[in-house]
Amino acid sequence: MKKYLVGSDEVGRGCLFGPVVAAAVILGNKNNFDLKDSKKLSEKKRAILLREIERNAIEISVGQASVKEIDSLNIKEASLLAMERAILGLKAKNIEVIVDGIDIPKINYPCKAIIKADDKIPEVMAASIVAKVHRDNLMIYLSKKYPDFSLEKNKGYPTKEHLNILKSLGPTEYHRKSFKPVLDAR
Repeated sequence: MKKYLVGSDEVGRGCLFGPVVAAAVILGNKNNFDLKDSKKLSEKKRAILLREIERNAIEISVGQASVKEIDSLNIKEASLLAMERAILGLKAKNIEVIVDGIDIPKINYPCKAIIKADDKIPEVMAASIVAKVHRDNLMIYLSKKYPDFSLEKNKGYPTKEHLNILKSLGPTEYHRKSFKPVLDAR
């Protein structure tokens, strides 16, 4: 039975607002397009590559950990939980997993953590792109509910503008209450 390589990565660890999102991607042999770490790509290029990934991947899964889970567990554990959910969301079970970073999620599959895997391994690069576009789209959607926070621009990251608005208006239900800038704004 063929074993599939799964790449998994998360985005949103450094944000003050919203969930942490992870993706798990199986590319198979169809990975001959110009993948890079999502942080090194423009929004437009990520959208183009996402369509390529969706067309060519054998399987894609997205998982997330909520703000409440981030606040109760901590961001590291919540990130691993989001990865675990993404990986366990795959239908393929004969898999081995590579995740970006130094920690591995709690899964019953062979799994290796590689620092900068999102810059080296096509499956992890693809997962980075899928997770980033998914989370950015969620922030754009939530910007309609919270227009004062400019989420469509800052995507929940602690930009100077976001911090000033946070100090002025106080946190929303989607702000991570365990993060110092949010605690300071209460």
